[in-house]
Amino acid sequence: MCDKCSENPHQSIAPSRRSMMLFAASALGVAAFGGAALAKEVKAPPKPQNVLSPDAALKRLMEGNARYVSGVSRRHDFTHEREALVGGQNPYAAVLSCADSRIAPEYAFDSGRGDLFVCRVAGNFAGDETVASMEYTVAVLGTPLILVLGHDNCGAVDATIKSLKDDKPLPGHIPTLVAAIAPSVKAAAQQSGKALDNAIRQNVIDNVAKLRSAAPLLNAAVEQGKLKVVGGVYRLRTGTVELLAQS
Repeated sequence: MCDKCSENPHQSIAPSRRSMMLFAASALGVAAFGGAALAKEVKAPPKPQNVLSPDAALKRLMEGNARYVSGVSRRHDFTHEREALVGGQNPYAAVLSCADSRIAPEYAFDSGRGDLFVCRVAGNFAGDETVASMEYTVAVLGTPLILVLGHDNCGAVDATIKSLKDDKPLPGHIPTLVAAIAPSVKAAAQQSGKALDNAIRQNVIDNVAKLRSAAPLLNAAVEQGKLKVVGGVYRLRTGTVELLAQS
């Protein structure tokens, strides 16, 4: 050991006045950061009018569809909506819709930016990614309503019916759609009426049930009355959305 070290063996570990000041400053910085994060968590939602009960959200959704059907959709100020939504979002409803180009939920419900959280896939079925997306909008964004939206003359459902009937797999990755929709097609096979219409309806009902029971987040929100999951069919000719299933 050198002479200087032996003279003061605690010099290297004793905190200096300068280090104490730096520590205090960093602690204050952490506290300030935490306070800012907390303030961010409790700040007002970007669209206060979207903070609704599940029933009120459904009422608003269907009123928007009524305006769309009658041709009196509102004029939306997208410029100011974009500004308000830069820092976040709080959609009042989520929609699981078919990817069909004739179906546009934002138009069908006469909605503005930040109003609807929309997931779209051919055949409007809830795969793992869609369930996760719905969990996100409910648990993180506070969305009180989910609508599973089918539509008449759905090509994905029709292709599934034909593939099962002919026992002929479709090309590419399309069989993944068939596999997802097939249980509903089989369940509707014994129903009277048109096979395609029955399967479209059953597909909506089955996916409503799947989302309602999806544990651990969605089913808990339903049980607590924070979430309503409903189903509907969009009519191509009129634009009307007919509700099928409600929680």
